[in-house]
Amino acid sequence: MCCSLYGGEAAARFYQHYQDCVVAKRIGWLLEVERIVVRGIAAVYAIYLLLPILLLSIGSVGELWMNSLLPSGITVQWYVDIWLDSSFRSAFTTSLVVALSACAINTILALPLAYSLYHKAGRGGSAAAKIVSMMPIVVPTITLGFGYIIVFNTDVFPWLGTLPLLIVVHAVHTLPYLTNTLLSDLRHSDLATLERAAATLGATELQQFFGIAIPNLRKSLLSGLMMVSAISVGEFGLSNLLASFQNRTYPVVLWQAFYGTTGFACAATVILLVLASTAAFVSSTAIKKS
Repeated sequence: MCCSLYGGEAAARFYQHYQDCVVAKRIGWLLEVERIVVRGIAAVYAIYLLLPILLLSIGSVGELWMNSLLPSGITVQWYVDIWLDSSFRSAFTTSLVVALSACAINTILALPLAYSLYHKAGRGGSAAAKIVSMMPIVVPTITLGFGYIIVFNTDVFPWLGTLPLLIVVHAVHTLPYLTNTLLSDLRHSDLATLERAAATLGATELQQFFGIAIPNLRKSLLSGLMMVSAISVGEFGLSNLLASFQNRTYPVVLWQAFYGTTGFACAATVILLVLASTAAFVSSTAIKKS
């Protein structure tokens, strides 16, 4: 009797161990399939993203590219031609002026705006913060562009094609990105404790803003401004609709270059890519350090 009971328990344990092994193998197989699928999707995405960049880089140093997958010959003359082209130098200067001006305007506006939204969100006013954070996604640039054309192509506001309008438009377009970056940093900081401590020492709200908030937002402000500059330098839709011939930005001139020599346009695109990538790298580095 005891032997039969012992044998039954051993069989049950053996069966349970067998079931556990089967489940473990199935889980391992599913995890392996998941890894393969994820790696496959990542590889396809990388090819889709990097292949055009690779072809543009090759085309920028190719001597001739006519109806073939790859260009023939090697040359750096296209980069020299860009440097000697006055229209590209002027467009680069315009893009730089617009980007730096947008950064200056956003610094003045985004710091108090993010600080105000942070405190209002703590008192139940988070709807405004959500609207600001969603604006770049919700509002298409072409909608804003046509609206600006209607408003600023009138006798009352004859500013269409002017550099100041282009600067303001870029500032408005990039302001939510900087504001959202600052808001995110404020939410993850212990700012409320520092402000309460400063208030007990008699600091006013203005003193708390300049003495506590701004110093704690230095790194996120830097990373946000790098993001703003990258977006502004690469912005095409609004600039193409609103810029005049004298105030064309770099992406607008770049788009027009593709109607000419392919190698010249590829070299100009690579320059824009390097500028945007550098700004994005500096921004991400500042975010990691913060």
